[in-house]
Amino acid sequence: MTASALAPTPDLPAQAVDAAADHLKNILGVAIEHGPDQRALVVYDTRTGLARALVQAYRRNLPQADFLDFDEVAPGEVLARFHQLAPKDLVVLVQSTNFRLEAFRIRVELFKLGLKVVEHVHLSRMPGAQSEHYIEALAYDPSYFRGVGRALKARIDAAPEARVCGGGETLTFASSFEPAKLNIGDYSEMHNVGGQFPIGEVFTEALDLEAVNGRAQIHVFGDTSYRSNHPQVPVTIVVERGRVVAAENATPEFQEVLDIIRRDEGEVWVRELGFGMNRAFSRARRVDDIGTYERMCGIHLSLGAKHGVYPKPGFKRKDARYHIDVFVVTDAVYLGEERVYADGGWTV
Repeated sequence: MTASALAPTPDLPAQAVDAAADHLKNILGVAIEHGPDQRALVVYDTRTGLARALVQAYRRNLPQADFLDFDEVAPGEVLARFHQLAPKDLVVLVQSTNFRLEAFRIRVELFKLGLKVVEHVHLSRMPGAQSEHYIEALAYDPSYFRGVGRALKARIDAAPEARVCGGGETLTFASSFEPAKLNIGDYSEMHNVGGQFPIGEVFTEALDLEAVNGRAQIHVFGDTSYRSNHPQVPVTIVVERGRVVAAENATPEFQEVLDIIRRDEGEVWVRELGFGMNRAFSRARRVDDIGTYERMCGIHLSLGAKHGVYPKPGFKRKDARYHIDVFVVTDAVYLGEERVYADGGWTV
């Protein structure tokens, strides 16, 4: 998408830029461990107020970095600049949409080069007040993310079962779980450093997918435009043996998602069980980009057979096409007999 394809958006207030600079200082210094002697390249656009605010914030934190306006250079120059960096140098991507470099999958290829990556994507989907919600979500409190994140993983990995309760409904996972994965800004035990920001999630799925049964109210789901769709009345899904067999109060948009999955995959599996940790997002405080809202403090599930992190017998990667995030009305979460979620937050 070219710059002219987006309607101009106003600059964010100065205090929002100040907040972004403060949050990015912690991301760079604590999460990414980017030191003053390491090189950095910031590739950006200026198509939206949020992108411009983030670029200003990065200029304050990375005064020695090289800055490259994606809309002012040829794709070949961008690629050449990537290859001039050394392993453990940093690339920051500030994207109002998402940068396209032919078949080059930017983050994957940067990781192959041994580079650290901080990616901000689809910023144009979060206009107005949502831009400030996004900036707030960049706040990095290592004691919260790392402490609570590791505590959740320990309990998930040891849990014989789980229950998600909300709106008078209960979804039961009568199974132990796959080893939980962490997105908490600690890359010390990972091959790659960085990823898409904001962060804050622990996720898993049932070892036995057919052991998932019950009902859950969906207050937000990812629609066919990859945006957060918020029905006025939550949609209640009915799950039997790991599949969605009915949807009460389904909106046309939610029904369309189910119909597409059934058309291409035959049935609608429930796979991911996600424990979102980012306290900047809630049921009432949303952003339109579904990949950003996925960090919301609460429970989300994925609908569809696709979940490449956890290979399962009978699920062929080439046939599994959909991984649609849906967000559950959550009053309580139990791992075994321990309640780990209450009053809108994690209690571990």
